[in-house]
Amino acid sequence: MENTTKKVAPAVLWVPSSYLAMGFVLCALTLSTTFVFKNLGVDKSTITMLAAILMLPYTFKFLWAPLLELYKTKKFFVVLMQLCAAVLMALAGLALRLPVWLAITFGAMMACAFVGATIDIGTDGVYVTTLDDKQKAKWAGIQSMAWTGGQFIALGALVWVAGKLHDDYGYTWQIAWMYVFLAAAVILVGLAAWHGAVMPPGAKAKDAPKSMGEAMAGFGHAYKTFFQKKLIWRMLALAFFYRFSWYLIEKVNNIFLIADRAEGGLGLTNQTAGQISGVWGSASFLVASVVGGLVLAKVGLSRKTLMFFVGSLVISNLAFVYLGRSQPDAFLLITVVWCVAMFAYGFGAVAHMYYMMKQISPGPYQTAHYAFATGTMGLCNFSAGFFSGKLADALGYPTFFTVVLFCAIPGLLAAWFAPFVHSMGEETKAGA
Repeated sequence: MENTTKKVAPAVLWVPSSYLAMGFVLCALTLSTTFVFKNLGVDKSTITMLAAILMLPYTFKFLWAPLLELYKTKKFFVVLMQLCAAVLMALAGLALRLPVWLAITFGAMMACAFVGATIDIGTDGVYVTTLDDKQKAKWAGIQSMAWTGGQFIALGALVWVAGKLHDDYGYTWQIAWMYVFLAAAVILVGLAAWHGAVMPPGAKAKDAPKSMGEAMAGFGHAYKTFFQKKLIWRMLALAFFYRFSWYLIEKVNNIFLIADRAEGGLGLTNQTAGQISGVWGSASFLVASVVGGLVLAKVGLSRKTLMFFVGSLVISNLAFVYLGRSQPDAFLLITVVWCVAMFAYGFGAVAHMYYMMKQISPGPYQTAHYAFATGTMGLCNFSAGFFSGKLADALGYPTFFTVVLFCAIPGLLAAWFAPFVHSMGEETKAGA
């Protein structure tokens, strides 16, 4: 491994850019599109349902992950899929001018979601098989920062540009977003060209299957042994319910920012909403992730500290209860409350990932079992997002956010009863 690492381009040339691309595609699909559909007059319940469906490929990407080991290199798939994502983004944008724009645009986005999930698989594969353990630890923080950089671009810059084109230059929303989608395609072509030049090929994983049959057999055995783990259903309850209340909010919150005040929203422009959500909110989430990791390393993970971390998400819920009921119109106040919500969520989410890694994943199929655990989390994201818009429509924003506050109870209960089958001890402090 060390010799291979010396022959490839320095990690600084490809790690930040590859994880920026991952974050950019995912956030462009699942977060920025809530602005697109809202601007173009789609109702809330449909928006949240479509945004939830776009998460499904990311939830179940472990199903085809082993197949990337059978052909070419991981780099080949990353570059090819980034080019495919560019084409699909351009198609989604050009379709906005058609009478049946919603069906075609969403179809292109859905295809792009499968492509984006494959980009994730390939990029993680290159990272894991190219860098040694010391390098992985060194670049772990940069991974997160670069991924959030993709969110900055997708949720901050692109949403702001669309609003600018519409409000200041008089373009229709269809034309404004078409240009934004085309700009996203250009960004992805540039990233693909860059990674084609500097990204290492990525080595075969030690347990890589040698045939389709072997891949399917290995997956089947990993699946079977996963459900044979001690107290696995209580663990999966935590994996599923930990972020349940947040996922109800996540698909609605950006719509809430730009919804008319008469319908209970905050009535902000795209530019202002992009600043609050894409820039300041993303920055708060990133800082919280770092702080959460440091605190977890200091205090360790136990039932008591797990309750502390999951309880942090309740602060996010309270922040939205306040925004929904008071409907403040001051930019600074909205920004501060939004940042508090994102910080609380980012801080609390750290323990969720670490619990799944250290309690659910251990065993001979650690990578696959961690993928099953995060897939369970993704299934919660899909389920909550699928009906959150209908619930918000039925209740109105103030009552919706209040109801969501009580939806944090299953996550708190799951954390209280979460089993600690594997000893944490000093391992938590070292690993966090």
